[in-house]
This record gives sequence, C-alpha cells and structure tokens, in this order.
Amino acid sequence: MAGKIPREFIDDLLARTDIVEIVDSRVRLKKAGKNYSACCPFHDEKTPSFTVSQDKQFYHCFGCGEHGNAISFLMDYDRLEFVEAIEELAKLHGLDVPREQGSGRFTSDKNKQQNESDFQLMEKVTRFFQHQLKHHAQGSKAVDYLKQRGLSGEIVKQWEIGYAPPDWDAVLKTFGTDNALKKQLLDLKLVNQNDNGKQYDFFRDRIMFPIRDKRGRVCGFGGRIMEGNGPKYLNSPETRIFHKGYELFGYYQTRQQRNLQRIMVVEGYMDVVALSQYGIQYATAALGTATTQDHMSMLMRGTQEIVCCYDGDRAGRDAAWRAVENALPALKDGVQLKFLFLPDGEDPDTMIRQIGQEAFEELVAKATPLSTFFFDALLKQHSVGTPEGKIALKSAAKPLIDQVAGEQQKLMLGEELSKHVGEYDRFKLDRDIRAANAGPGPATPQQQKNPVGNVNKTRLSPISVMIRLLLEHPSLAAECADSVQPEFLNGSGIAGLNVLQDVFSFCATHPQANTAQVVENFREHPYSKSLGRLLVQEHFIDEADSQRVFRDCFARLLDWHFDSRIDQLLSKSRIQALSSDEKQELNMLMRERQSS
Repeated sequence: MAGKIPREFIDDLLARTDIVEIVDSRVRLKKAGKNYSACCPFHDEKTPSFTVSQDKQFYHCFGCGEHGNAISFLMDYDRLEFVEAIEELAKLHGLDVPREQGSGRFTSDKNKQQNESDFQLMEKVTRFFQHQLKHHAQGSKAVDYLKQRGLSGEIVKQWEIGYAPPDWDAVLKTFGTDNALKKQLLDLKLVNQNDNGKQYDFFRDRIMFPIRDKRGRVCGFGGRIMEGNGPKYLNSPETRIFHKGYELFGYYQTRQQRNLQRIMVVEGYMDVVALSQYGIQYATAALGTATTQDHMSMLMRGTQEIVCCYDGDRAGRDAAWRAVENALPALKDGVQLKFLFLPDGEDPDTMIRQIGQEAFEELVAKATPLSTFFFDALLKQHSVGTPEGKIALKSAAKPLIDQVAGEQQKLMLGEELSKHVGEYDRFKLDRDIRAANAGPGPATPQQQKNPVGNVNKTRLSPISVMIRLLLEHPSLAAECADSVQPEFLNGSGIAGLNVLQDVFSFCATHPQANTAQVVENFREHPYSKSLGRLLVQEHFIDEADSQRVFRDCFARLLDWHFDSRIDQLLSKSRIQALSSDEKQELNMLMRERQSS
C-alpha cells in the first residue's frame, strides 16, 4: 500500500505553482493593484470581494471568509480530496507523486503507470462506442431508441452516449491486439472469458453510458438494454479502477457547476440525462446499488443540500430508508438532506417531460426534510399512544441518531425524538402492562376503609382490577352497562384490553353466571391461567364498593385512552398537517381532559 506523500514534496510543489494561474484557469481574474480580484466562486455576489495575492500565493474572500493556497482552492473549487489535489498539481508540472516507505526513502506509486494506461484505454473505448452509435450497421436502431426516449442529439453528445455492437468480439478485436492488451481488457471487465478460454465482449447490443470519476476519468460503463430479456442496466463489475460503492453517475458533470447549492440523487442513468436536457444540471445516480455511506460522504462535501428522489411505492420508500441509514453517520452540520417521492409509476424522466422544469423544481423545493421522513417512517411502525410504543420508538431511533456526525444535527433529531416519547410518565409501565399474575399483597387497615385508595395503591392495573371484579361479580357487566363500554377503548393499545372485552361480553350476556361458570367458559383460552391467578389473590374490595370501583377503573382507562389519542395526534402534527376532522377531534379531547 502506498505511504504518505512527503512534506518536502508538497512544499516543493507549492513553490513551483503560481496560484494566479490555477485560479484564473477556473475563475476570470482582474488585476487590482498588486493583487487580482473576482466575484467569489464560493458564494453569490455582485461586487467582487475575492482576492488572490501572487506575492503570498494565497486567496481570501472578504464576503464569505473562504481562504487558502493552491491546494485548498483545488479541493474547494474542484471538490477534490487532498491527495487528488496534490496529484492534479503534480500532473500540471509533469511530476510523479512520491510516497514514503518505512525507511523514509521516496518511491513512486507502483500502480500509477498501470492506472494511467487503464484510464487511457477506457477513454478509447468510450470513443469507440460513440463511433459505433453513428457508424455501425445496427447503430440506427440505437439512435431510434434514444429519439423515442426524447433525447436530442446535443444531449447524447454531451453525455458521450454510445452503442456497444451486438458482435461477440467488437471491443476485443479492436483493442486486444496482443496478449498484454487482452489481459488488460479482461482486468477492466471489458471482456469476459468462459471456462473453455473463449473470450468475448462484456457489453453487447446496449446503449452505453461512460461513468466518470471525480477527476473526470472514465472508470466504468453502464449499458442499457433496448429490448428483449436480460437486466435493464448492466454495470461494469468491480475492477482496480472502478468501485461502484464510491462512484456516482453524473457526479463529475454536476460538480463542474459553480456555486452548486443542491444535488439530487435519482435511481437511473436516463433520469440524470433527461433532467439535464430540461435544464436540471444537478442530478446524479447510484450505479445499480443503494446510496452508500461513501456516496453520502462525497455528496456532503460537495453541496449544502441533498435531495434523494425515489418512486412513491413501497420499494422507493425502502430505498429511501436505506439511504437514511447510510447518510446519518456522514450527516454534518450545515447540510440539508431531503426526500422527494414521485407518484406511483412515475420517475424523474417521465415526470419532467410531463410537467417541465419549473414545476419539477417546485416539487424539489418542497421535498420532505430528513427529520420529517425519519420520524414519519418510524411512527408507522411504533405507536406513541402506549408506553410500549414509545419505548420501542426510542429504542429504534436513538441508536440511529447517536451515529450522526454533526452535533447540531444530532441535537435537533434528539429534540424531535423527545417530543414524541418524552412525556410518558402518566403511562407507568407497572400500571399499564402488569398482567394478572401480580398480586396486591395484604391490605392495610386504611386500605380496607378506603376501597378506592386500595385500587390506586395496588400493583394491579385498572384492567386487572376490572377483570378481577367481573370474576367475583359477573352481574357487574349488566349493572354498569350504561357507563362502562370497553369497546370505546378500541385502538388504545392498552395491554389486556382484549381479555377485559371478552370477559365483559360473556358476563353481560350471562348476568346470572357465577364465578366458576365464567372461569370454565375460558378454560381453553390462552389467558385462562392468568384469570386463575387473579382469582387466588387476596380479596381487597368490599362487595358494596365493587360497582363504584369498577366504574372508576373504567374512567381511568378512558383517561388513558384520551391521553394516548392526544399524543398520537400531537405527534402526527409535528410531521404533517392534521385534517379538519383530526383537528376537531384533538380540540375535543383537549377540552375533555382539561375538564376532567
């Protein structure tokens, strides 16, 4: 593995470099006294505040504060990594980048010459595919296909789109003129070899899209089928110069724009090309994989806003969630991550042709922020109307939030989480989820005098108290039917509600039944043992107080149910606007709770 670049080489490289030439080749400079000036390339301005000093070999913007040397400028303007910026400067001066070995001696990168040869060959193959599109006998079929897709000749040329002939060995015959070149073609996966040693082209009868890396070098290809069976897109396999988890189609072209404020990630090559034809020049696409963490890290270094655009179906939302999981560890402060979901059956290619650039950009501007999509997705899996649901939501969300790189981003998501799960003390777990297998223990003399106090202090939940009372006094169901109707609690998520409803229903239809008959009716039910355990608990409520306690317990359950529904509606309101019916329901519930 190559070692570090020696500091002496970096110093020498900067000494050889004139920053004015570097900047002026990208931003038109004007002489201003001893220095040079221009409108800053790193923020929008009408009056020049960007200054380059030839004496100091330094640039500074008095507007946004950006500053640095030639290396910094290449990193910020061309959006290169540090080593890539060094290599670019070295290339300008015709130098090889040395590396330090353990002994401290310098050595050239062993793979540099091989890489240069690989990239040169990939560039030649790109030109070959372009030539075939115009001149091969089957090329007209590919041209007709591109026209049917609505692509102009200008846009086809801009994206260097070509055609891989149906011949088995078109690339092999053209470029594999000796054994060394044949091996190189095999290594770059432009040619395959079967078990019998037969060699043949990897791409055949496909529309070809060259994939350029961050430095603009062709590192791989994507081939799109026009008709027939087979995968719609066929991408270059992994090679020594191509790693699809690191590359994005169209990213090099996108970052050539200055003051790039937004990048949109779409799913297909044709989406990127079609969007560019309609004036949207900031789209890029993953290469047949989910958007990886490396992709996200690269995107966040290149812009302040990332919009992930997916189909609105289940597959699209699943892909969006995978993007979230990969984005969070790379999410830094100052970057907005958003999600745009298109109507079912639509993709960016078809959508922009229907509605045009302006309307499409309006959709992009209204894309869903990360925090909204994040909690919306989780709240569909975990109800915040119950303590169990809140704990489940917190357990699912917190590990993901903890991965966030940006402290402010992490704090913001944490605060959003607390809004959804912070207030659940009133849903004490040992009130709501404790089953009928917990007993109250001996009643104190004061509890015997105050049966309602007994209920408040017992470890049994109100659900369990009501079931216990029904087992002892089945007639309570009919006696209290005017004010106690367990079906009102449907949807509350209160643990044990289904047991209460079943026991209450039986008792209401059999008011003359005794305890033994009720228990016998539930002998084969999965909760029959729980009912039996309830019955062996010590008696703690006088028969004279049983009806009042029964009603009080149900009133408490209604309170819990109202609180649960209020929490659900409030939580939803933080993500999206409530409907008029939901607003009316929330207002009614809030008034009910305030008056109780």
